[in-house]
Amino acid sequence: MNLLIRNGRIIDSSQGIDRFGDVLIADGKIAQIGDSITALPEGCTVLDAAGMVVCPGFVDLHCHLREPGFEEKETIATGTAAAARGGFTTVCCMPNTEPPIATPEMVRQILNIAEREGAVRVLPIGAITEGRKGARLAGLTTLHKAGAVAFSDDGSPVFEAKIMSLALDYSRLLNVPIIDHCEDTGLSQGGSMNEGSLSVWLGFKGISPVAEECMVERDIELAKKTGGWIHIAHASTAVSVDLIRQGKRQGVRVTAEATPHHLTLTEEMVATVGTAAKVNPPLRTEQDREALVEGLNDGTIDIIATDHAPHTQADKDCHFERAAFGISGFETALGSLMGLVHRGEIALPTLISKLTAEPARILGIAEIGNMRAGSEADITVFDPHAEWIVDPQKFASKGRNTPLAGETLRGKIFATVLAGKIIYQSL
Repeated sequence: MNLLIRNGRIIDSSQGIDRFGDVLIADGKIAQIGDSITALPEGCTVLDAAGMVVCPGFVDLHCHLREPGFEEKETIATGTAAAARGGFTTVCCMPNTEPPIATPEMVRQILNIAEREGAVRVLPIGAITEGRKGARLAGLTTLHKAGAVAFSDDGSPVFEAKIMSLALDYSRLLNVPIIDHCEDTGLSQGGSMNEGSLSVWLGFKGISPVAEECMVERDIELAKKTGGWIHIAHASTAVSVDLIRQGKRQGVRVTAEATPHHLTLTEEMVATVGTAAKVNPPLRTEQDREALVEGLNDGTIDIIATDHAPHTQADKDCHFERAAFGISGFETALGSLMGLVHRGEIALPTLISKLTAEPARILGIAEIGNMRAGSEADITVFDPHAEWIVDPQKFASKGRNTPLAGETLRGKIFATVLAGKIIYQSL
């Protein structure tokens, strides 16, 4: 497909570009960025992006597509359709499926389904341990050869330090990250929200921040010892941010992510919307939220990842302590994050970098996360000022579980382009 995106604000942090102009796509590749492109290939479609931002397609390093095993919650087809609506062109799916993505055959199955039914590019993350049970290391080399781009037991921590050390040894050899869900389950067991005065007032057992922080500290020390690459999933506390910052200063190969909900919401949402705000790790305090934003700005937090976790209505329409953890995040990610920009907490180019160039760098894939000439034409076009009301009933995702239902967000996806083809365009 040949496409001209005209009159937009073009932001590509990988090249230091922040300018107004046109983007020409020819044969699915970025052909040219210029002030006013008039020489167009035959049959070129023109998309007017006046007043909008044109940037590389968003890359999500952490999501849950649920297939196989939990298709009542989400499928690769519905999850990737939601991702396209959210401006994402590449998503990395976690292995807590049934069976888990713990064998080369499962990696290939995910890739095959995504090729047939996926709206966006899907990259599988393989399990660290066999069956995600934490007892024995999975065949990481064979998983990597089959197409796994990283390893994680997400949803479960790698509790045994010896297993984590071995995994980190492989991360050094394969040059891929080990993504850990940092949670001491002995400390968090039975908890359902952040531990503090609010959990006491609401009468719910809390999850101590220490349950996350002690595992973050352990993982960084193990990465320091082994020379491996640890990636901290969904960091949520100020202490975790400080530990990651110290690790980076010491030369440890540690990268980290924060989610849109931890960057924009606090535990107070639990009192307002109940189970829709139940997530693991839990929403924390305003001090923690501010520390995460500071970490984004100073480079301690490398990327933003959605942790898109769709659930059925029955999963959430129950007593708070029995409800499932998780927020369906693809379709509200940009709108919620743009609140940080509008409040002056983060610069727009920084936000875009955390959604594009930085996750692509972690994945080591040169063809995504940028708009260099010759690269795949994966592009997101959004209106930074358009207001819209979140209506979960209109989600493409099967997961309608969001604490933002009924909220007015400012920042809306206008079009998502994958390999030069418009895969989503708002009405």
